[in-house]
Amino acid sequence: MRQLLSTIQWPFSRIKPYLRWVILGVTLFFLAKAVKDNWQEVAQVRITEMGWVGLVVGLAVTVIAHLWSAWVWVRILHSFQQPVPVGWGMSVYLKTNIAKYLPGNIWHFYGRIVAVREAGVSGGVAVLSVLIEPVLMAAAAFLVGFTGLILGEVSLLSFWGLGKVFLGLVAGGILAALHPIFLNNLIKFLGRLKKKALGTNNGDVGVFEVKHYPLGLLLGEGGFVLLRGLGFVLAVWAIFPGLDIAKVPVLLAGFSLAWLLGLVVPGAPGGIGIFEATAVVLLSGILGSGTILSAVAFYRLISVLAESLGWALAIILL
Repeated sequence: MRQLLSTIQWPFSRIKPYLRWVILGVTLFFLAKAVKDNWQEVAQVRITEMGWVGLVVGLAVTVIAHLWSAWVWVRILHSFQQPVPVGWGMSVYLKTNIAKYLPGNIWHFYGRIVAVREAGVSGGVAVLSVLIEPVLMAAAAFLVGFTGLILGEVSLLSFWGLGKVFLGLVAGGILAALHPIFLNNLIKFLGRLKKKALGTNNGDVGVFEVKHYPLGLLLGEGGFVLLRGLGFVLAVWAIFPGLDIAKVPVLLAGFSLAWLLGLVVPGAPGGIGIFEATAVVLLSGILGSGTILSAVAFYRLISVLAESLGWALAIILL
């Protein structure tokens, strides 16, 4: 068995350094083609005064989302009996968050691990705090997407209707996988990968385990995803003021799944390109490719500005 695993891992290790560039290249090619095919529709987009107000409100909501996410991360540390000050923990989170756009997409994790360890937290808990957060975020995004489809007006035989059935099955599996029995094994596995990626052997993640079902933390990350989704909906409304409120749940579902892929798929720092391409694929049938292309472009700008403002707020206020 060990020899078989070595045989499988050998070619993968050879192509791994190039995999992210392949994914990025394919994604950028798809986006370029989408822009080429819909540039006339995009060029006709005009934002009204109320639309600009919507973009500003969307920016404010996205800033609040990052502040909320920082608070949830502090709660993760508290759940492992590490009573770090809330203001200090949120400051660390917001200051390091902007580093996700650096090549490698791990430097925001590395910055948090270093800061937490310097504050006296053990290496194991420091690593664990940055491992469990994206797991909970991914679970929350999946559940928000499923809930959006449940509330949305979609035919059972449509693309989204079939997706509702599939997501329902996966959502049930995710809720079961968050049980401490499964979650602790996942954390141990991710811990080995993360320590290898960061080049650190400090702390043994396996010593620290989740004792209870992390329902409160899951709901907290769900609030973060919902706030991010609301910021996206406001960006769509700024482009398309005639947005039917009945389509909002499906927009939230599409956003959540696109954001989820941007979170988990390697290849682009901060999910740049992955989120945009997925959102265009999922939501073009709802409002049209030109509208969605324009909305995701404005939302990316909003997202980067919000993270920059969060960094500034952490320096000035926290």
